[in-house]
Amino acid sequence: MRGLHIAALCAAALLHPIQDSSATSVFRCEDANGQITFTRHGCAPEQTQYRQEVRNHSPGSGKPIPLAVPRARTATPTTRSRAPVIVGEQDDGCGNLLSSSEKRQAIIRREVRSGMSSADAESSLGKPDRITRQNGRQRYHYRDKRGDNQLISFDEAGCVKK
Repeated sequence: MRGLHIAALCAAALLHPIQDSSATSVFRCEDANGQITFTRHGCAPEQTQYRQEVRNHSPGSGKPIPLAVPRARTATPTTRSRAPVIVGEQDDGCGNLLSSSEKRQAIIRREVRSGMSSADAESSLGKPDRITRQNGRQRYHYRDKRGDNQLISFDEAGCVKK
């Protein structure tokens, strides 16, 4: 009895189709909407069926296999202009009298220059000891530890004026 089971198992193993992992057939099914499905079991009756051979190359099998055909490159003529083209620039609200690097340098040196905003002046010198406003204009009053006074005047737009 036991030998019969082993013989049946061997016969089933020999008769069972062996699938090759390197090449197999796949069905490409396309429906009326153009949706594509790949399957190994065939397509539905309302789908168009195409049979495709698929190869799964093993790594290190020799020469490299391209995955896709590269498109031909088209040479586009390049024109180089000598002067840089400024597309747009940020408006700081004070007439852009100072560049951002000039503002940074002035803040690092604790200087207040014409064209800085009130926020830039506060970044440079800190909060003022006193603020006065008159006719839409304001002034920041600073007093240092030695008793020296510094007065910074702003115009109606909030920019340092000198």
